[in-house]
Amino acid sequence: MDLPFSLDRDRITIAILALGGEGGGVLAEWIQEVASRNGYITQGTSVPGVAQRTGSTVYYIEMIRRGAGGANRPDPVLAMMPVPGDVDIVIASELMEAGRAILRGFVSEDRTTLIGSTHRVYAISEKAALGDGIGAGARILDAAERRSHRFIGFDMAAAASASGSVISSVMFGALAASESLPFPRDAFEEAIRHGGKAIESNLKGFGLGFDRARDGDPAAAVPASPPAPTTEAGRALLARIEAELPEAARPIAIEGVRRLMDYQDRAYADLYLSRLAPIAALDDDGRMTGEAARYLALWMAYEDTIRVADLKVRATRSARVAAEVRLAPDQVMTVTEYMHPRLREVCETMPAGIGAFILRSPRLSRWLEPLFRRGRHVETTGLRWFLTLRLLASLRAIRRSTLRYREEQARIEEWLAFVRDTARSDRAAATELLACQQLIKGYSDTFERGLANFGTVMDAARPFAGHPDAAERIRTLREAALADENGKALACAVASDRAA
Repeated sequence: MDLPFSLDRDRITIAILALGGEGGGVLAEWIQEVASRNGYITQGTSVPGVAQRTGSTVYYIEMIRRGAGGANRPDPVLAMMPVPGDVDIVIASELMEAGRAILRGFVSEDRTTLIGSTHRVYAISEKAALGDGIGAGARILDAAERRSHRFIGFDMAAAASASGSVISSVMFGALAASESLPFPRDAFEEAIRHGGKAIESNLKGFGLGFDRARDGDPAAAVPASPPAPTTEAGRALLARIEAELPEAARPIAIEGVRRLMDYQDRAYADLYLSRLAPIAALDDDGRMTGEAARYLALWMAYEDTIRVADLKVRATRSARVAAEVRLAPDQVMTVTEYMHPRLREVCETMPAGIGAFILRSPRLSRWLEPLFRRGRHVETTGLRWFLTLRLLASLRAIRRSTLRYREEQARIEEWLAFVRDTARSDRAAATELLACQQLIKGYSDTFERGLANFGTVMDAARPFAGHPDAAERIRTLREAALADENGKALACAVASDRAA
């Protein structure tokens, strides 16, 4: 194996970058234990930092072989922090932590073995972005390959979940498999046993991490494919997709159909395909249809109170939360959530005539509004609120009669008509109009701000539809709308476009 240093070298330095709660301290203790038991003087330090996801800490371990300086010399004085260009092994518990190590100069092409998990824990700024605010993970992976002497990366969080362990044990297994330390596998396993906590599960996580680092992640080599339909309705919809849509758009359309059948029913999924077919007829390479399939499915599966209630009480959600908190068989889990439905959301769930009447009546609105000014902490695992939410979720059967359904379908039809008219002469501009749907998301104030920005972009785009630069101008307006939530950047972009 091509290692950056000989395994019999006297001094080895290790930096661990981990988020809070991921066991970085435990991992550092294991490494120090295995080193001290095998003839090395070790020292471990940690410097806590602040990240937008959770506390982020740098753990530094320096180890020197006993007697390396000569029998007559005193014990060495070891450093407290890693020095750029002087780190042999970097272990990162998350992809952005690996990127942080690279930016800080801890990773060197001539010597550093970089071991990192490829999963993401998103920062607040990424989650709060109006558009796609996710950091460029592909660039970090590319930098990890180029900037390190050797990169070992796979989804260690998934491996920890699969083994019923914690990510620190998986990282420890990956370190052992890298052979970057001059210790046998059983020495690493003995360090886990010496720790005395969750030995069985930690050894299982260690073993899986060792295998994945040595052999690769078998799941990563198999491309994901949509599951085959299991019902007659699903097979009929799949046949329709294959008959009516270009091949490039079919994977997204299949996912869209699956989502809308889950959201409402087969008839709603049929409506989705009926709306896609006219766009496909105007397409030549499938790109525009693929974008339509993506954004139309997102809009048709809008988040109303019925949908929110349905998702809150699903058994799959309870199972996921229980797995995340590692619920033991003898423990009882309680989930309390904050909910704040406004009068408008309540009226939108009513039959269209009733809901519209209340919202149009100033007197009724003033009388009812105080009842919905304050949010509530709802224990969704308690019987009372669970049954309340189940009852609300059951209103899916009458969703088509609600005010919100009537309003959303009208908006969708107006948007699609604009897209079709534009596509007859300018498919690029039509594709940009389709992408404007990403301005609409969430519910309550977030939804209303996004819808207002969407309307502004659509109104601004109509006068220059058909112009040679229409696609670029629509893209500029959309990006301005995504720049901030208060609409200032969009207002400036619209003014600038009109003045041009």
